[in-house]
Amino acid sequence: MPLEAFARSEALTLGVELELQLVSLSDHDLVDTSPDMLALLGRKPFPGNVVPEITESMIEVSTTVQRGHAGLLDQLRQIRDALVRAGDRLNVGVCGGGTHPFQHWSERRIFDKPRFVEVSALYGYLARQFTIFGQHVHVGCRSGDDAMFLLHSLSRYVPHFIALSASSPFVQGEDTLFSSARLNSVFAFPLSGRAPFVLDWREFESGFFAAMERTGIVKSMKDFYWDIRPKPEYGTIELRVCDTPLDVERAAALAGYLQALCAWLLERREDPPTESDYLVYTYNRFQACRFGLDGTVVHPRSYEAMSLREDILATLRHVQPQAEQLEGEAALDHLYRTVQEGNDAQWLRRCHAESGSAEAMVDAALGRFRGA
Repeated sequence: MPLEAFARSEALTLGVELELQLVSLSDHDLVDTSPDMLALLGRKPFPGNVVPEITESMIEVSTTVQRGHAGLLDQLRQIRDALVRAGDRLNVGVCGGGTHPFQHWSERRIFDKPRFVEVSALYGYLARQFTIFGQHVHVGCRSGDDAMFLLHSLSRYVPHFIALSASSPFVQGEDTLFSSARLNSVFAFPLSGRAPFVLDWREFESGFFAAMERTGIVKSMKDFYWDIRPKPEYGTIELRVCDTPLDVERAAALAGYLQALCAWLLERREDPPTESDYLVYTYNRFQACRFGLDGTVVHPRSYEAMSLREDILATLRHVQPQAEQLEGEAALDHLYRTVQEGNDAQWLRRCHAESGSAEAMVDAALGRFRGA
């Protein structure tokens, strides 16, 4: 069916989705309890929305539409508290992190929902390996053209969000040496990566999407696993590269940074994005995944190599006026501290080194999510 019209939404509004781990409090492995968790959470009003994810050891929560960082953080804390209370009743822990450090994908069960069953049939073992956990941030756009402009203008800053959110250094009991190993699993899907370079919404809708639909490969935007994708039904763009942070404070800060950055980009003080901006995209993305804040990226216009940490700090300073206008200074303050103190991947490695135990590391992550 044709792609739906791009819904008009209030510019720069925010929404956040978090994919979260359900953990056994006895052995700290993932546990297949999302049906019970969803049933319990459905008995009383929930501050946002909660839905199943592809395997039964994970759930996805989302906020309502928010205008700024403070309201977003407040609702994320309410969501967290509701999840913790429900988990306590079921003897199940809830935590963030882009991967569970020692779970085995072969033990996971696909949630009984038609779309998930269809995805599993199409992608085989990749579907169960998709027991990974990301944060998605939606930013409201006044038009489809604004959405495509922001989508491509943000390509240079994708490594910032990967490095700041990275929380997936361990996979199946091994230190991967990556800061964000989660994105390696996403990249295995054939419709992942970057969106095609189209700046005009009508051209995207009637050209690219219509052609893809005719091939029979896609039915909706959900079939694309791009790093950033437009969501016409919401009137947003959706940034999908972030690992789920270990606490909701960082999740809100990342959204606040994205909001301020989009506000600055919409002032159109820079040259518009071009296809050549993507020459260094995959390299820069890899640097952020592998080395996190210690990575080195190449500027897409000047080809200057620079420290990712310094590039983030310079950009945070650059968008400070926009953050102040949006009352989001606290979001940038949080990320300044993150750059100085290290991301969640570094925190998890420290926990593992100090305790010598993957189970103790998971227990510490459970405490971080609770706000303990």
